[in-house]
Amino acid sequence: MRTPSWLVGRFFAVLKSKHVYVRDEVTVLKTINAFRQGGVNNLQIVTDFDLTITKQHIDGRHVLSSFGMFRKCKQLPQQYLDKAKDLYDKYRPIEIDPEMPVNKKANAMRDWMNAAQNLLKGIEFDPHELEEVAQTFDNILRDGTEEFFEKLYNVEVPVIIFSAGLGDIVEAVLRYHNALFDNVKIFSNFLKYNGNQLDGFKNDMPIHVYNKNECAMEKNYLKVFQKRPNILLMGDTIGDANMVDGIEDTKAVLKIGFLYEHVEASLNSYMENFDIVLVDDQTMQVPIEILQNIL
Repeated sequence: MRTPSWLVGRFFAVLKSKHVYVRDEVTVLKTINAFRQGGVNNLQIVTDFDLTITKQHIDGRHVLSSFGMFRKCKQLPQQYLDKAKDLYDKYRPIEIDPEMPVNKKANAMRDWMNAAQNLLKGIEFDPHELEEVAQTFDNILRDGTEEFFEKLYNVEVPVIIFSAGLGDIVEAVLRYHNALFDNVKIFSNFLKYNGNQLDGFKNDMPIHVYNKNECAMEKNYLKVFQKRPNILLMGDTIGDANMVDGIEDTKAVLKIGFLYEHVEASLNSYMENFDIVLVDDQTMQVPIEILQNIL
């Protein structure tokens, strides 16, 4: 399971690191070579946001999800905060449980998002606070994210973000960190308003970690995938590995998984679903290295 230094190391020194696991080094190198041959005009990035673009922890302290950041808004009533925490305490252990079957997890995540949406309805809310809250979270993007996104913007490679979090916060965080470029497209759960009150999400189908590929098959999403057959995919859950499943005319797909919690119990399943698994890596070093070898 370890990466043979004689094969991979001579191409990418970063892949020799002890925290980097490669499922099949020959396949990975062939995929990267396909990226190089196809060039940037055939490449797109498909990525999760929470704990993928953002760090999983800072000095051992867990980084909040986009919904967690949203709950820092001072105008939210305590009743909402209490009920939202109850939902988190109930469903988060299910989300990261390495033993639970995926179908049961998917059902639980659907229930979580439906309940989260219903909790929002009727709350008076001024959206301007979202930008203020985002500015209180410095240093939460993986080291090198701004550099990575700027490089992608400069060569006009689309960045597609599928987030089961709150899209309004995703936008605000990226904007604050100067990473919300024109080539970035976010598909997420965005707040819906009825006057000055929240009314759930704008999207008809709430996005959770196990239905992103279903969302990708919707017509509005499919337009984004056209004419870009090579995909670098990044995520932190097994569900993220399936984000582009079912998309037609893909040629080369390289999947990178970020793993932090329950490493010993989860590593094998991550290795089965991702091409490269990064254990407790809070940087964008590997994606940047891959991109540099494509340019």
